[in-house]
Amino acid sequence: MYGYRLGAIGIVTTFFIIIFSTVLMPMVLFNPKASGRGNDYKVIPLSVGDAARGRQIYVREGCFYCHTQFTRIQDRGYGPLVKEGDYVYETPHQLGTARTGPDLTNEGGRFPSQWQKAHLISPRAVKPGSIMPSFSYLSEQDMNDLVQYIQTLGNKRTVTAFVTPPDEYLPTTPQGRGLAARKTVDTTSDAAANAGRGIYTQNCAACHGLEGKGNGPNAITLEKKPPNLTRDYYKQYPDEHWFYRISEGVTGTRMPRFQSVLTEEQRWYLVAYLKTLPKEHEETIDNLDQLNVVEPTHLPVLTKQVYEPHHGKE
Repeated sequence: MYGYRLGAIGIVTTFFIIIFSTVLMPMVLFNPKASGRGNDYKVIPLSVGDAARGRQIYVREGCFYCHTQFTRIQDRGYGPLVKEGDYVYETPHQLGTARTGPDLTNEGGRFPSQWQKAHLISPRAVKPGSIMPSFSYLSEQDMNDLVQYIQTLGNKRTVTAFVTPPDEYLPTTPQGRGLAARKTVDTTSDAAANAGRGIYTQNCAACHGLEGKGNGPNAITLEKKPPNLTRDYYKQYPDEHWFYRISEGVTGTRMPRFQSVLTEEQRWYLVAYLKTLPKEHEETIDNLDQLNVVEPTHLPVLTKQVYEPHHGKE
């Protein structure tokens, strides 16, 4: 009997320790200050819709069952990450627990209000394959208020650059600060660019071409053609974005993840070289004559077991 009592006491004690450490203690100690990056429901005129009331409809209809409002560091393409101070005045919060539907943290302003309304009325008409139910039963006022609430989500999280890498590459996150601390290459120096040119020639020129115009010999075999890196568009790439693209490749293309092949130092050297590619006069590659064709070669010659590359002569 004593053994059963001891076990029961242990279970109850463990339960209260868990509740104390995960609920009570954070409730007392966690008091974030307002960040000023939350949602401003007052920017929408009441003559158009009541966003604050729309939030109540969002809760009433259970939208948070399928949609989250919490961008995390592993999220890509969802906009700026959230901070704890963003939710100071959000009671009850709408963080959500599942992502049956996409995250809505920064949904405001991504689509016109007419699109949002059409999506609520007939989801599959604008997003084929969607499993979202129709909310066509909502009254006109409820529908307008809900749409305006959606349009306010993330309206105080401003994006300052057109091209930015994921947050873990930026010095605003612990991962980004660690990356910056390990960086030893001056990506603005000629010496680093010269070292990067050799790495580029070995690993990238086959697809992107010797001059970065996307006319490498492999380009003809690729369904998704390599981009022309001499476009003016690439002038706005910060070092971190170049490093991100080199490290993780490009989804849906043959661009590999060079983080499994090249060291961080080599990737920074490659960044230094890519920044030197001329971006003044874009040249369009639109015919086979512009490809960097590989010259047919004989079999390699072995002299004393040392590889001798082809020298271009008979």
